[in-house]
Amino acid sequence: MPSHTHSRRAFIKHSASAAAILSVPNLGFGQTVTSDRLEWQQFKTTPQYASFLNAVRLMKANTNAANPSSWAYWADVHVNNCPHGTDYFLAWHRGYLYYFEQQLRIVSGDKALSMPYWDYYKDPNIPAEFTAPSTGNPLYMPRTGTNVYHALTLAPFDPSVWNFQNGTINSFEKQLESGPHNPVHNLIGGEMANMTSPRDPIFYLHHANIDRLCHAWALPDGKGIPGTGNPYNASTSEPYWADAFIYAPGLTMARYRTYYPGWLNVNYSDNTKPTVLPALAQANMVQAQESAVLTSPATNKFPATPARVVSASRRSLGGVSGVVLGDTAVGAHLPLTASSLRLLQDAISIAVRPPPQIPSGTFRSVVVVLDKLLLLGAGAKGGYFYNIYINLPLVDNAENGRRYFLGTVGPFEVAGAAHHGPATLEYQATEVLAQFSAAELQDVTISLVRVSGDNPPRGAVLKLGEVRIDISTAPPWTPSTPRRPEPCYC
Repeated sequence: MPSHTHSRRAFIKHSASAAAILSVPNLGFGQTVTSDRLEWQQFKTTPQYASFLNAVRLMKANTNAANPSSWAYWADVHVNNCPHGTDYFLAWHRGYLYYFEQQLRIVSGDKALSMPYWDYYKDPNIPAEFTAPSTGNPLYMPRTGTNVYHALTLAPFDPSVWNFQNGTINSFEKQLESGPHNPVHNLIGGEMANMTSPRDPIFYLHHANIDRLCHAWALPDGKGIPGTGNPYNASTSEPYWADAFIYAPGLTMARYRTYYPGWLNVNYSDNTKPTVLPALAQANMVQAQESAVLTSPATNKFPATPARVVSASRRSLGGVSGVVLGDTAVGAHLPLTASSLRLLQDAISIAVRPPPQIPSGTFRSVVVVLDKLLLLGAGAKGGYFYNIYINLPLVDNAENGRRYFLGTVGPFEVAGAAHHGPATLEYQATEVLAQFSAAELQDVTISLVRVSGDNPPRGAVLKLGEVRIDISTAPPWTPSTPRRPEPCYC
């Protein structure tokens, strides 16, 4: 991973003036018209609402998947090229939305048409226009759930999140993908639980909101730390912004174009970060208050898997097999030997306090691996997901629980993993484990806490062939980023 950081300071320092931004030339695909993207409830009161419905209807009726004016074309673009769980997740999707928005204008003939967004932090219910199964409604799709309250979190907007890029400490990109992005896909389910999720029109409103949230976080607000984190303090000449994104044959975009939405003539009607969860959902959802308290689940007895060499750069310290997930939370205690625990501690120490020279083959990061994932029964339909924690205390509150949080797993993440190869998911655990004392690392337990939507499946939904902990020779984060406080193994 290249060595660079993006700090949360004024983007003006490193970018063009507002006048220059508006003069960025057309990228050669449709019409670039400057207009605000509106929240759905406001958007549907405008003349562009009819244009949007007409464009969606016409694109769905086009059966030529090789034609950009067909709905299937854009689903294929996402399936074939989208990055998830890695760098450029946010930037790639910003360009994707831009090109799709241009196609909507071409098909509708309305140059003023802009992509609407769904602000689920104000109302977590899918807008009614998308759930009415009336004849000819182009927005309707069969879905497992229609309320995404339990996908919502304020964690990405905490002041402690000051880095941008996935792979850095306190990464906004990683946080936003873990929640609300992935959980929204999981709780809605249906097509949204797959890499073919753009077949569901709500996908585009969801991603427009994700892009809006990214822009809101990145705007300078005086709370940043100089020299770290945010892309709006970075120069577009940095290596991170070199090269181009590929969307389809003949359809690319220079990465730096996605640096700032204004360069694509995109703005949002509301550029503020969420500060509270929607009160209405707290009153209406039975499980809403459960998120205030986290309880570590009892550990189950699973067959142990041995420590072993996984590859030239990776060693397993041990794990368990045959973990089946259903309606309730599951705890998996990893039976690590004394030598494995020492290797774990050594890898963390080198990660946070690297020597001037690190010999080749030195283990310096820790990864939790969910291997050989298999969706069971109704598991592929969505309506649920699991939060993954490491060494979660017996009882804690949700805010403190973020200290132990690794990420999420549900049908959407499994579908993405299976699409790009073997169904394996990996979670960088070095940053979390670096906070623990030697005593806290004597036992390692992975907790998978079930989160259900408004129409969850029952019974077994997901099997994990193996849950293990690996040490790796790869660095855990971009070397130039600030370090967490050093752990104390005393």
